[in-house]
Amino acid sequence: MATEAGGADGAPARRAPAFVGRARERAALLGAARTRPSVVLIEGEAGIGKSRLVSEAVAELRRDGVCVLTGNCHPLREPLAFGPVVDALRGAGRRLPHDAELGLSPEVLGVLLPEPGRPSSGLTSAPGHGASRHLVAQGVRRILEAIGPAVMVVEDAHWADEATQELLLVLGRDLPADTALVVTYRSETASRSGTLFGAAFRRPPGTTGAEIALGRLAATDLREMARSVLGEEAPPELLRTLVQRSEGLPLVMEEDLITLGWQLSDTGLGVPRSLREVFAERLDRLPPDAVALVNAAAVLAVPAGRDVLSACAELAPEAAGNALLAALAASVLREYGPDSYGFAHVLGRQAQYETLPPPVRHQLHGRVLSVLRSRPEPPLVQIAHHARALGDSDAWLRDAMAAADQAVVVGDQGTAATLLHDVLEEPALPAALHARAALALARIAWDSIEYSRTISTLRRIVADPGLPTAARGEIRLDLGLVLLNQAADPSGEAEIERAVEELEGRRPAQAARAMSLLAVMETSRFSAAEQRAWLDRAQETLAGSPDRAAHASVAANRLTVLAAQGRPEAAGLLAGLPRSDDDLAVVRHTARALANAAEIGICLGQDGRAAEQTEEAIALARRHHAPALVVHCRSYQLLLSWFAGQWEGWDGRYAAFRAEFVDEPLAVDDLLATVEGTTAVARGLLGRAVERFGRVLARDSARMNINAMGAAAGLARIQSARGDTEAAWSTVSDYLPLLPRKEEWVYAWDLVPAAVAIALERGDRDTATVLTENHEAGIAGRDAPGAVAEQHLCRGLLAREEHAESAAREFDRAGLQWSGIGRPYHAALAAEQAARVMIETKPAEAVRLLTELAAVHDRLGATSDAARCRHLLRGLGRDRRVSPGRAGYGSQLSPREHEVAQLLADGATNKDIAAALFLSPRTVEQHVAKVLRKLGTNREGMRGGMP
Repeated sequence: MATEAGGADGAPARRAPAFVGRARERAALLGAARTRPSVVLIEGEAGIGKSRLVSEAVAELRRDGVCVLTGNCHPLREPLAFGPVVDALRGAGRRLPHDAELGLSPEVLGVLLPEPGRPSSGLTSAPGHGASRHLVAQGVRRILEAIGPAVMVVEDAHWADEATQELLLVLGRDLPADTALVVTYRSETASRSGTLFGAAFRRPPGTTGAEIALGRLAATDLREMARSVLGEEAPPELLRTLVQRSEGLPLVMEEDLITLGWQLSDTGLGVPRSLREVFAERLDRLPPDAVALVNAAAVLAVPAGRDVLSACAELAPEAAGNALLAALAASVLREYGPDSYGFAHVLGRQAQYETLPPPVRHQLHGRVLSVLRSRPEPPLVQIAHHARALGDSDAWLRDAMAAADQAVVVGDQGTAATLLHDVLEEPALPAALHARAALALARIAWDSIEYSRTISTLRRIVADPGLPTAARGEIRLDLGLVLLNQAADPSGEAEIERAVEELEGRRPAQAARAMSLLAVMETSRFSAAEQRAWLDRAQETLAGSPDRAAHASVAANRLTVLAAQGRPEAAGLLAGLPRSDDDLAVVRHTARALANAAEIGICLGQDGRAAEQTEEAIALARRHHAPALVVHCRSYQLLLSWFAGQWEGWDGRYAAFRAEFVDEPLAVDDLLATVEGTTAVARGLLGRAVERFGRVLARDSARMNINAMGAAAGLARIQSARGDTEAAWSTVSDYLPLLPRKEEWVYAWDLVPAAVAIALERGDRDTATVLTENHEAGIAGRDAPGAVAEQHLCRGLLAREEHAESAAREFDRAGLQWSGIGRPYHAALAAEQAARVMIETKPAEAVRLLTELAAVHDRLGATSDAARCRHLLRGLGRDRRVSPGRAGYGSQLSPREHEVAQLLADGATNKDIAAALFLSPRTVEQHVAKVLRKLGTNREGMRGGMP
């Protein structure tokens, strides 16, 4: 609070309360803000001193020459996507370079730096939609880079609109190098999801920061605060009363000290018992016009200009000016920005509002409503709020819908969703308005962070028998998409199927969209023939439609189905899709088709082509503003790097990916988790592998998803290795029916080879033979290099017992096929099968091959696989691992001890290590003891990494 020379009513001068009890928090904030890039989160209840802490740090940062930008969130902010951030950027002033130097489009500049003559709208899609939010996030980042060093402060983020929440989340994950982001909020009124930004936030590598939780001040700090204003001679009884009344909240202490500042000579004042009384005392000292202005501000609830305040208080301009000066001098109101004034503290506004008698409050709401309606650009959210406060349901519904429409136009989906939820919860809502509000909510549901409330509302709406059928179908379609994409709820498929019935014949484009969506579902709900039928129906439904985006959507989905079945014509169709078009939605569907083809290509072993498709999809997605596709493609790049043998650091890259997109479905993607489990098997961490595979299968409890096949195969192989052949067979047989039903024998995730091997272990050669033959027929004429390698593996397994040379040739062909694809680990596993069958017929060749394979596994980091090869070599008397000689390794770890150390760091038990490295328990005990002694630690100290 600034030092003041005296109030407008002649009050004596008083000092600002000292900043007390926050030295550690201030140091943490300054340290983080100076170690950029950084994100600082400051949490605390109302009145705890968040803003004061920030202001103290900001003053010092500005002395350092740092540009500090501040934006405030308000509970009744008008629809303005990214409003608090836009407010903050206005403070950049002369640090901002010319528009051209920023390299931003006029549309993005119009959103972030609105000025007369500069377009404030006109983005390709509403700013609240994902594509344009991505553009805006890039724009904010570029501005911050240009003015750095910079600190952006966003106050009261618990009131942030959803677009701002997402912008802060994206910005926090990718801050410019010389920028700090400081966010204050109240946890008790944060988003319903329980997270500040509507989604979990994790700092990316290289970004520092702090999380500061402010608690209530101690009595000693509060007494020091009081003495800083009242002087050292303040009566102990008064200090005790002030401390007790504050209950640790510095805001209450400040308010009391301001009140006492008017009559410090009267120590018998009697301290008020509530903040309401504090404000009543303060207002008693103000002239009537100032009280009228304060009352108007309390009812307005958000900062307003002098003209609005004076009109609401019915004051002449000169009287309003004097009243405003008095309210500011008394620290009842404060300046928020140029010609923007509101209560100094939210608790003060609430206290003053609640002291107004109901008739006065009602009269003021009516006056405020009249003033706001007369504005050149009426603030619709505020108008709706005051209409509701007056009990005018019809006006409130009309105004709330208008405000929601405006919010959608400017991209403020959070405000729109809040208003629409409120409208839909209104009793006796007219049917036409119910349908309109429901449709509006459904159309923005896909872009909502807090989807649980939306799902509940949409479910209730579609159950209403009075809703028009076509409207119900469109709402149900969006409900299905939210269930599938955001809640990972498979019941979304059934909702989309029902939506087709309700839309067909009424809204063709929407019906076709729903049909083509059902065609690309990865579950077993529809067979391949049914998928083709859905696509044909979609095409027929769209016949003659001018909706080019709908045609592009259906074409992309048709191509996806063909690619998933390994149809050779898919590549030509993909090449023919448009890479440029006046309608950006058309090109986005091409980008989606490329991304889908890349994921499928990885599953089919088309790794080189998939890498090219991924790069092209990323380029198109970035050029045409489809950031979600970029996330998908980044997951494909992770998969491809693993298959290519780039295992070093892969676990860290995957962990960083999951942390960055913790609430995205891809963060726990089945294919990535399967690869993680396979890596664990290669390293002998079977417990971890079972957990990873189990995680995938648990999400697919109905055994319907084609992308869970690899996890089923991995778990079954572990069960088989442990001697539980029946459990292994049960695991793979759950997924085998998917292959003929979806005509996706081409998927090369080890399911068929694993099933053939397990069937042979069970003594069921007939089943193994039939599986191999069906697989061969299923991949005939298909573009599926990985499936060809797996067919050779199956043939080798069948021939292994009776025709060793034939089996060796098949395994060798499988290895060569995998090598040609570019998968060294798969090639090594196939070559090991060949070496095993050559042990009896060509032992020298087997020794050479096993020696090479052990080295390959060493390079990859496949510890257990390398140990298995050396175990076979020891059985042949030919383990050629280099010995250091008689001197040994001294204090250094031997190669074997290094392997043991790595397993210990991964949490392996002695039993796990023995199984992974093919050693006896006694030998493992000796190795573990030596490792711990040499490293000077214990088992607990090894967890999480080698010291």
